Order: sequence, then structure tokens, then C-alpha cells
Amino acid sequence: MASLWEWANPHKFMTWTAKALPIISIAAAVVTVIGLIWGFFFTPDDYRQGATIKIFYIHVPTAMIAINAWLMMLIASLIWLIRRHHVSVLAAKAAAPVGLIMTLIALATGAIWGKPMWGTYWEWDPRLTSFLILFLFYLGYLALWEAIEDPDTAADLTSVLCLVGSVFALLSRYAVNFWNQGLHQGASLSLDKQENVADVFWYPALVALFGFVLMFVALVLLRTRTEIRKRRVHAIELRERVQG
Repeated sequence: MASLWEWANPHKFMTWTAKALPIISIAAAVVTVIGLIWGFFFTPDDYRQGATIKIFYIHVPTAMIAINAWLMMLIASLIWLIRRHHVSVLAAKAAAPVGLIMTLIALATGAIWGKPMWGTYWEWDPRLTSFLILFLFYLGYLALWEAIEDPDTAADLTSVLCLVGSVFALLSRYAVNFWNQGLHQGASLSLDKQENVADVFWYPALVALFGFVLMFVALVLLRTRTEIRKRRVHAIELRERVQG
């Protein structure tokens, strides 16, 4: 555990991420492209959904990243509140725009997928509604960071907001299990063979999901490095202001 905190030191974080980021970024691009090409061009149409099943390869990974990004922000925010570790809260801040975009893509692709399946772009289904609220929490989280000038105060308040928003992150993941009613189906990628999609769709979806996960990691590392640099610039400006 001590070595883990050592690697999270800002200086060491910048050192090892400078080496790891290019590798992760290239791997993310390659794996994502392979997964999407495999899914879109080398899998058959579904016997019920036809070609609209192809949206699955974007919708499911982005939805899963959107939910788990917020949970990653929750863990990072708790570390900040308990240990006052700056890199953790900056990682949470860095993940928020990525999670927001993933949530927006998931909502958009879900609407496109829902029209031919449900006959409507939107339904106030439990999972869809909680997912929309999660999107609003992402917006509120980012707005709160921008509204407060003092970085530590902003970190405290956004961390508390993250704790509250985590309820909706969990609801958007498990709403189908909580409520029997609703149009949205259960998990498409599952270890339960009766619930899981067919293997011909499952394998490329896993590759695409892995690619999106790598993409998320690369973007969070890149943005965290940027946030650390911004924090350093802010500290220098504050010191010069005090000395001047």
C-alpha cells in the first residue's frame, strides 16, 4: 500500500504516465478499431433487430464506461476526503468530462436504437431516467468545479456531490433488477448464458469494450497530467501574488 501511494506522488505520476500513456493510447486505438470493424462488418444482422444490432458495439461500451467512470470518481473523491491526496481528486476531475461524453453518446445511441425497437426515441423507463439524471450530475459536477475559485474548496464540494450522484450511477446500472417494469432489457454482456447475447455478437463486443476501457484510461491519464500542470501554475501565480 505504501508503494501505491508513492507511485501516486505527483512527480512520480508524471514520470511513469509519460512513458505509459503512448503505449496505452496506441493500444486503445488499435483494439477499439478492431472491435468496431469486427462488430460492424463481420457479424450478421440479428434475426429480430436486423442491422440496428450494430449500435450495440458503441452503446453498450459507452454506457458501461459512463457508469463506471462515476464510480471511479467516487473512489478518487473518497481518497481525497480521507487522505487529502491531490492526484486522486484531480483524477476524478479529469474523468468527469470523459464520463460526460460517454453518457451523452450512450443516451444518443440508445435513442437511435430505441426508435425501431420500441417505436419511440425516449421512454421514462427506470434505467433511462436514472441515466439521464446521471448525465445531469456530470454537468453539475463540472459546473461546480468552474464556479469555485479555491481548488481545495472546489475539491471538497465536488467530492460530496460525487457521493450523492453515485446513487444514480448504481441505479442506472441495476435499475432493471430493481424494477420489473420498463422497456429496457437487462445486461447484454453477462456471464449468464440465458441473458447474454449470442457468441457471434459477444466476442467483438468484448473487444470493443476493452478498447473503450483503454481509451478511457488514456484520456484520464492525459487529462490528469494536464490538471497537475494547471495546479502547479496556479500555485506559482498565487506565490507571486503574495510576494508581489
